[in-house]
Amino acid sequence: MFDFLQDLEQAHKILWYLAIGSSLVFVVQSILTFTGLDSGDGTAADFDSDLSGSDHPFQLFSFRNLINFLLGFSWAGIVFYPIFSSKLIVYSLAIITGILFVLIFFFLIGQVHKLAEDNTFSLESTIDHTAEVYLAIPENRSGKGKVHISIKGSFHELDAITDDVRIPTGSMVRIQKVESKNLLLVAKI
Repeated sequence: MFDFLQDLEQAHKILWYLAIGSSLVFVVQSILTFTGLDSGDGTAADFDSDLSGSDHPFQLFSFRNLINFLLGFSWAGIVFYPIFSSKLIVYSLAIITGILFVLIFFFLIGQVHKLAEDNTFSLESTIDHTAEVYLAIPENRSGKGKVHISIKGSFHELDAITDDVRIPTGSMVRIQKVESKNLLLVAKI
């Protein structure tokens, strides 16, 4: 199957074996990741150690990073082996390429984590937003009315009071502050 490897130097053969093995593992990891069967995303360390002193969402020492390094190292070594006569240059370029593969993986994971969005709703997030009065709001805090507001793409109906005159249904209001955990103080616009 790999007859072409017979005529290569031992170091070149080792690079090919590393490239084939790491490529197969990489393909399996990718398939497992894209099908959802892989529960991890390569962000956890594969050994027992206290690395929690960092706020980074990924660890340097993981099986996935080893495969990424070997993938870049071996394929770069294969490409540069016939080009340069100095094996020191070949292995230096291969190591640099392997490290670049790991750094690219870190960059991509960082970009994916930036896509994570916190859509939890809090009343404090409504302050200084506008809302439409759904049920009229009585004057001078003498009763509660209701307002409709859209925050982060979700629609909410919330209780509201005002320090001003009565605000009729359909009016636009600006939310000034949150009173007693679940009540908004509003002013007519």
